Amino acid sequence: MDALKVSEKSFVISKWEVWEAWEKVRANKGAPGVDGCTIDEFEKNLKGNLYRIWNRMSSGSYFPPPVRAVEIPKSHGGGVRILGVPTIADRIAQTVVAARLEREVEPVFHSDSFGYRPGRSALDAVEKCRERAWKRDWVVDLDIQKFFDSVPWNLIVKAVEAHTDAVWVKLYVERWLRAPLQLPDGTLRQRDRGTPQGSAVSPVLANLFLHYAFDMWMAREFPAAPFERYVDDAVVHCVSERQARQLVEAIGNRMEEVGLRLHPAKTRIVYCSVSRTRREALCR
Repeated sequence: MDALKVSEKSFVISKWEVWEAWEKVRANKGAPGVDGCTIDEFEKNLKGNLYRIWNRMSSGSYFPPPVRAVEIPKSHGGGVRILGVPTIADRIAQTVVAARLEREVEPVFHSDSFGYRPGRSALDAVEKCRERAWKRDWVVDLDIQKFFDSVPWNLIVKAVEAHTDAVWVKLYVERWLRAPLQLPDGTLRQRDRGTPQGSAVSPVLANLFLHYAFDMWMAREFPAAPFERYVDDAVVHCVSERQARQLVEAIGNRMEEVGLRLHPAKTRIVYCSVSRTRREALCR
C-alpha cells in the first residue's frame, strides 16, 4: 500500500532523503525563520512535520514561505550584509534539493573551486595559493560585488537544467529564487535576481553558476593562469603586472556578460614576491 502511495506522487523523493536532510539541519542548528519555529519546537512533532514536507515536495505542492532577512554588520565596516534565514521546514526541503543536485555537479566541478564543497576548506585554498605564489610573483585578488544579491536567475536555472533530469529540482529552485525577503519591520521585499545568503541551497547554486561564469571560462580563455576560487572570491596567479592588468580587464568584461560586476575597491593587483635568497632560506 505504501509503495502504491509513492507511485501516485508526481515526483519520486524518498522519505529517507527528507530524514537525512533533517539530520543535517539539526546538526547545523541555526535561528528560526518567519514562523518563529525553533529546532526544538519542530522536533516535538518530528514525524508529522517531516511527513508534511515529503508529501508536499513529492506532489509538487510545496511552496516556500518568505525568507527572514537579518542584517549582519560587515567585518571590515562599510554597512551590513543581508542574511536570509529560511524556516526550519524550508531549510530541510532545500537540503533535500541541494543534496540531490550536489551529487550531479560535484564530479564536474573544477579542482580549484574550494568554497562550500565536501572535503574542502578555506585552508585548502590558502595552501594552494601559497604554493603557487612561490612560482608567480603577481596575483589578482578578485571580489564580485554583491554576488548573492545580483546573480541572474535565468542563468542559474539554465545551469541547473544542464545537470539534472529531475523536474522537481528545477521547479523548487525557481520557487526558492522567487521567495520574497521579510524585512525586520515585517514588510516583504520582492526580488528579481539573487539567491539569499544563509539558505541551504544557495551554496551549490552559487558554485554551479560560477563553474560556468568563471571556472570553465578561465580554463578555456586563460589556461596558463591558475586560480583558487572560494565562492565569489578568487585569486589568479600571473607572471607579470602586465598580464595581471589584462586579466582584470578580461574578467571584468566576463562578469558583465553574465550580469555581475567586479568590486572596484576590493579587486586588487598584488605583488607577492620575495628575493631569491630569502625564498631559498624559507624553503630550507
